[in-house]
Amino acid sequence: MSNESEKVISEEQIRRTNKGGEKWVVIRNKVYDVSQFGNNRPSDEEIVKSHGNLYVGDVEGKKSAGSSSITSFLPKDKAVQAASSRDDDDADVGPNSYKVKYLKASPFGNMVPYSDPNWYQNYTSPYYNQSHIGWRKAIRESVDKIIAPYVHQWDEAGAIPRSVWHDCYAAGWFPACAGSPWPVEYVPTSPLLQQLGIEPQDFDPFHELILIDEVARCGSGGVAWALFAGICIGLPPVLAFAEKSLRLKVGAEVLKGEKIICLAITEPYAGSDVANLQCRAEKVKREDGTEGWIVNGEKKWITNGVFADYFTVAVRTGGTGMGGVSLLLIERNMEGVSTKQMKCSGVWPSGTAYVTFEDVFVPVSNLIGKENKGFKYIMYNFNHERFQLIGQAIRFARCCVEEAFTYAHKRVVFGKKLIEQGVIREKLGRMIGAVEATQAWTESVAFQLKKMTKEEGMVRLGGSIALLKVQTTRVLELCARESCQVLGGIGYTRGGVGEKVERLGREVRSMSIPGGSEEIMMDLAVRQAMKIWQFIQNMKMAEESSGAPSTPGNNNKL
Repeated sequence: MSNESEKVISEEQIRRTNKGGEKWVVIRNKVYDVSQFGNNRPSDEEIVKSHGNLYVGDVEGKKSAGSSSITSFLPKDKAVQAASSRDDDDADVGPNSYKVKYLKASPFGNMVPYSDPNWYQNYTSPYYNQSHIGWRKAIRESVDKIIAPYVHQWDEAGAIPRSVWHDCYAAGWFPACAGSPWPVEYVPTSPLLQQLGIEPQDFDPFHELILIDEVARCGSGGVAWALFAGICIGLPPVLAFAEKSLRLKVGAEVLKGEKIICLAITEPYAGSDVANLQCRAEKVKREDGTEGWIVNGEKKWITNGVFADYFTVAVRTGGTGMGGVSLLLIERNMEGVSTKQMKCSGVWPSGTAYVTFEDVFVPVSNLIGKENKGFKYIMYNFNHERFQLIGQAIRFARCCVEEAFTYAHKRVVFGKKLIEQGVIREKLGRMIGAVEATQAWTESVAFQLKKMTKEEGMVRLGGSIALLKVQTTRVLELCARESCQVLGGIGYTRGGVGEKVERLGREVRSMSIPGGSEEIMMDLAVRQAMKIWQFIQNMKMAEESSGAPSTPGNNNKL
C-alpha cells in the first residue's frame, strides 16, 4: 500500500475509467470514485466526501475551485469540465503556480538504511506515482529471478547466455533499455505495461531510472553493460536517423532481444576526440551496379562488440574534422568483419572488443542519416548514454554502502563490532552523504529530461549531465574504496561475502572513462556555461541599446 498525497489523475485517465464502466466525479478538482452508487448520482458534496474512502486524487494541472458543488460527473461521452483557481497559500509564488503533487510510498526492499533511494524507505517524493511503484516491484522481482543469482558465474565466464536477452524481453521490460518514451513504433506495448496499467506514452525518465537502478543492484557493470549498452547507445542513432525500412527491421529485432547491436566509435588513437577518427569508408560502385562503401579501419573498447550482430560505426567519408564523419550500419555477416575480446580489468561479461574492418562492403541502404552528418548524430545521444551511466554508478555506490553497513554490524574486532568504532561510522557517513546528495541531483536531472523536449535537453542539459556523470563516478570511486577498507581482505577476494565490493572496485575506471572522461566532461560543462553567460550578456547589451526588456531565463534557445 502507498499513501499518494495529492495524487495526480490525468483527464485522459478519468475518461478511460468512465468509459470502462466505473464512475468518477470531480469536486473542486478532486476526483472521487462513486461507482458504488450505481446510476444514482449523489447530489451533495458532503455526502460524497464523507461516504467511505472515495477519494482518488487531484486532476492533473488543476487546483481546487471555489465552488462547493460537484463540478463534473464525467459521463462516458464527455470530456472533463473542471475549473481551476489559485489557492491562497500559493500567492507568494506567482499567479500561475500549482501545488506540487507528491507521493509517500510504503517501505520497499530490505530497509537497510540508505541501501535504496529514500522514496523506497517511506520518504515523500514529488517525482514518482503509482505506476512507478508497480514498475519498481516488477523489475526487482524479475532481476532477482533471471539475473542476480547468476552474476558471479557470468562474471567469471566473461559471457552471458544469449537466452538472457530473450528472458528480459519476455519479462516485459527489455525495450525500456532504449529509454523513454517507450518505442511504440517497434514494440507497441508489453504484457508488463498492460498488467500495470501503464500507457506507453506515460513511460517517462523515472521509469527508465528505476529500471537502470534495479538492474544495477546486481552489482556488476559487466552484466548491466551487456544488457543495456548496445540498446542504449548503438540503437538510438538507427531509430532516430536511419531510413524507415532499416530502422523498422533493426529496431524490432534488437528491442525484442533477437539481435544485439553495439556502437563503434572509439579507435586506438581517437577516444573522446571523435572528430579525428581515422576509420575510412570509400564510396564505390561494383560491377553489378550496387553502390556503397568499402570500409577499412579498427575500433577499440567496443562494448558488446564480441557478440553483436550489428555495428553502428562512425567512419570518415569526407575531409578532416567533424564535417567528414558518417554513420554506417555494418552487419556481422558482412565479409571482412572480425572481433576479438579485450582483457580489461573489469566488466568482463560485457563483450568489450577490438573490431577490425577489412575491405567490408556496406550498401548505401545502410547509411544512417545523411553522408558527412554523422558527428551530429553521435552528439544526439550523448545525454542519454551518460544518464544511463549515471544511474548505474549511483546504484553501484549504494551497493558498496549496503555491503559495508551490514558487514560492520557483523564483524567483531578487538571485542567490538566494527560499527561501534567511530572511524568506521565516519567512513559510512561520508559514503552515505555523497550518495544521497548525488541521488538528489540525479532525480532533478531526470525531471528536467521529462519536461524538456529532446532538442532543448541537448542544449540546456549537456553541461549538467556531464558534471553529474563526473560526480557519480567519483562517488562510486569513494564508496568502492571505503567499503573495501571496511570489509578488509574479503573486499578484494573474488566470490563470497565481499563479491560485490571486489568486483565494483575493479570496475570503477570503466565507469569514469567511457561516455566521456572526467577531464573532457568538466571542460565541456564549463565551456557550455561560458556560452550561456555570453548569451545572457549579449541580451543585456541588446536590451540596454533598444530599451526593450529581455527575459533570458525564459528563453529556450539557451
